[in-house]
Amino acid sequence: MKRKALSCAVMAVIAGTMVAPVLPAVAEEIEEVAVTGVRGKPRSVSDSPVPVDVFGSEALESVSYTDTNDVLKTLVPSYNVTRQPISDGGTFIRPAQLRGMPTDKTLVLVNSKRRHRAALVQIGGSGTQGPDIATIPSSALKSVEVLRDGAAAQYGSDAIAGVINFILKDNAEGGSFSVRTGEYSEGDGFQTTATGNVGMPLGSDGFLSISGEVSQADFTSRAEQYCGSWFCLDKDNPIYDSEAWYAAYTEDPDFMAATQNASLEGDVVQPWGQPNSEAARIFFNAGYDLGDGMELYAFGNYSESEADGGFYYRYPNNGTIEDLRTEDGSIYNPLEKFPGGFTPRFSGEVTDTSFATGLKGEMTSGLTYDLSARYGLSEIAYSLANTVNPSMGPDSPTSFKPGTLANEEMQLQADFSKELQMGLNSPVIAAFGLSYMDESYELTGGDPASFEAGPYATQDPWGFCNADGTATSAGMAAIAGGSSLDCANADDPVYTVVGVGSNGFPGYSPEYSGNYSRDSYAVYGDLSTDLTDQLFVQGAVRYEDYSDFDSELVGKLAMQYDITDAIGMRASVGTGFRAPTPGQQGTTNVSTRLPNGFPVATGLFPASSDVAQALGAEALKPETSTNFTFGFTADFDKLSMTVDFYRIDVDDRTYAISTLDVSADSGSGAAYDNYLALVGAGVVGAESIGGVFYFTNAFDTTTEGVDVVATYPLAWSDTQVTNITASLNYNKSEFASDPSEYLNEEDQYDFENFQPKLRGAVTAMHEIGPVALMARANWYGSYENFDAGNVQEFDPVVQVDLEGKYHITESTNVSLGGRNIFDEYPELDQLGDYCCGARYPSDTVVDWQGSFYYMSLNHNF
Repeated sequence: MKRKALSCAVMAVIAGTMVAPVLPAVAEEIEEVAVTGVRGKPRSVSDSPVPVDVFGSEALESVSYTDTNDVLKTLVPSYNVTRQPISDGGTFIRPAQLRGMPTDKTLVLVNSKRRHRAALVQIGGSGTQGPDIATIPSSALKSVEVLRDGAAAQYGSDAIAGVINFILKDNAEGGSFSVRTGEYSEGDGFQTTATGNVGMPLGSDGFLSISGEVSQADFTSRAEQYCGSWFCLDKDNPIYDSEAWYAAYTEDPDFMAATQNASLEGDVVQPWGQPNSEAARIFFNAGYDLGDGMELYAFGNYSESEADGGFYYRYPNNGTIEDLRTEDGSIYNPLEKFPGGFTPRFSGEVTDTSFATGLKGEMTSGLTYDLSARYGLSEIAYSLANTVNPSMGPDSPTSFKPGTLANEEMQLQADFSKELQMGLNSPVIAAFGLSYMDESYELTGGDPASFEAGPYATQDPWGFCNADGTATSAGMAAIAGGSSLDCANADDPVYTVVGVGSNGFPGYSPEYSGNYSRDSYAVYGDLSTDLTDQLFVQGAVRYEDYSDFDSELVGKLAMQYDITDAIGMRASVGTGFRAPTPGQQGTTNVSTRLPNGFPVATGLFPASSDVAQALGAEALKPETSTNFTFGFTADFDKLSMTVDFYRIDVDDRTYAISTLDVSADSGSGAAYDNYLALVGAGVVGAESIGGVFYFTNAFDTTTEGVDVVATYPLAWSDTQVTNITASLNYNKSEFASDPSEYLNEEDQYDFENFQPKLRGAVTAMHEIGPVALMARANWYGSYENFDAGNVQEFDPVVQVDLEGKYHITESTNVSLGGRNIFDEYPELDQLGDYCCGARYPSDTVVDWQGSFYYMSLNHNF
């Protein structure tokens, strides 16, 4: 298997680090210089005209997580990532935000080169399709630069909220090795991660740095037993009513015993938590000095990961588990396969690979150049187990391969810069460049059983009944054979219609498979200079042309002014845009969602498809933005502080409309009209779909906020110092146009109020001889949830992390620690808005899994 081969390769790298000779540790000197945010010449963080956070290896290693998403969440309060346990592919590739904007509005770079997008298009919301940051192992990182400002004029589409630049290790010798293991206080979610890095010389003038990671994590469950007004398995829950129709099942000891096997994991029929997961990842970074100011470089990665999570529980008579008339007139029910109902188990195998290479240097004229090419591929292969294709009846298998998603990118780029002497206070740095990018998104169909419309996708598939309610000759023969067939009874199973495709996630059929591709060209220019000893100014402009959209011209102005040697002011204004990705334009999906608090099969269709067009959709167009930032930097003796206010206006924001109800009942009004539209568009199994939605340019928004970052070394004596870092983010998003045409009341309220507007963190680090202590308090402000006219306000939450590290030798240490050591959770749901055993709002940025305790062994050489 490829996974085993990759695991062996990664472990070989790690093993190589273990047998290398131990070298004396050298103190690392960290200089906060950023290459992100200005073109042509790096600047110190305090002199940057825009807010840039630089996190060196010491800061990265101080975080107990190894998932790079979680590392950023810990270090950058305006960066948030959620855990969505029942969210199709979102279970495996977690959606993130920077400054309240989804991942696809933040440009991700590796070694200052654009990182390719993941194959997953997030279902719902903004339909995010951004890079999978988890594929970048933290062990490969030398530093991370986070530009908290719009930068589309400098870097291109997607840089509306900011830019994250991952700088890879470039060591030609030495390395590191680490093993970390831990478990939640609930006794589940056991995790083990082994990471390693080794640096090797390439000849006398080059380096090759290789980093690897192997990880494994067990599932968690923070659920209570399934209970809703439609079906309840918990007799102690106030919702339960023994007189309800489902009492025939819940009072049956055989059925209740069988429910213990309804889910493949957990002790309730529907667990809520993190998935089972395992991953093996490897990254390399290489460079070679060719002489005469030229350097050849290359970097890339290969990553394989697999995870599986649960879907919603399927109970008797829910539209999936129904009595059906078979070809001989007898009755079949899926309870024959799953006597206690079933919970589909969804799996995804994610493969991610990239390669970039280039030549950079400086000519005798002073012109610097960087000529590069990159390739990136992300692929997700889905599988589904513990479920059925209801329309196939007794012939249905119980496992399926629904299909594969793939996102592929290729880019050629040329960047140049030169110092121009123009008689000003300092030279003008002129940077310019051009690029070509080709990108594609492909949906590959699944196995036929995953999308097949079996005989029970229509009424009376065997021709037993006439239109007048009498039996045909075939029906009479079935009755003669002992069948209970009653054609005059509209509720007879002969008339039952059930869903098409693997239940929970139907496979991609040929009509919904295909390739969506485009290319684009771009050219940019950037000028910057110190007009005086105190004033730095910068201006940038960029022109991009997409084959599937009109061209865009965007620009940016920025400045930094030193009021004194200790206090500086900075400001920027810029325009930006984000072109909808081929994935957003082409993805289709049928899954179970909760549009009205009740699980129903819901279809997402491309805005340009016949289905969406029949429902009133229009083709997607680019989002445009205007960014404003104003702030200051200050050094008051030992206290260093930055404060930055920002505003991001986004027009024509891409978003999923609120789910439109669908019903085959002719008396259901608009829901029946939507059903007719699906039928007219040729959707097979339209009778089993309860809702539909699509992405559209729905509304305009305004996002405002402030970032505060402060550091202070608290000296206890000449040798004892506690380094304190505090950061705070306030972020508020509001509609700048009327969204009511596209969003219902609940979705409008949740967009503006669901996530905490305030988020902060305070970290203290102290060393006493061979012992290093770290304490961190993560603070999440209040937020609100809306349901059926009622509002629940969730109180603020403080979660405390604590870690102790002991240096066995100068190069070897062991750590013991805990995250959320006081076991703080968000408040329980009080509105009944979270169905099916969920107790917490699973898509909040506030962690809801409880305390996690770990230990690690780390060795540097």
